[in-house]
Amino acid sequence: MTNQQQEMIEYTIQEVIRYLIEDKNITMEQAMDEFFLSDVFEKLNDIETGLYLEGSAYIYEMLKR
Repeated sequence: MTNQQQEMIEYTIQEVIRYLIEDKNITMEQAMDEFFLSDVFEKLNDIETGLYLEGSAYIYEMLKR
């Protein structure tokens, strides 16, 4: 994984967690738990899926499903 890929993933993680906090009115810890335990998080970290290239809003919509 390149530094650029890692930075893109980290930015997306921050954004998705922010969406969770705002939409569900939950704590950061709860949002992190929910996202980090999801299949979407796993796929986001797998470079082969290319999911890290998608926007954070798209990834959040995947998580909501």
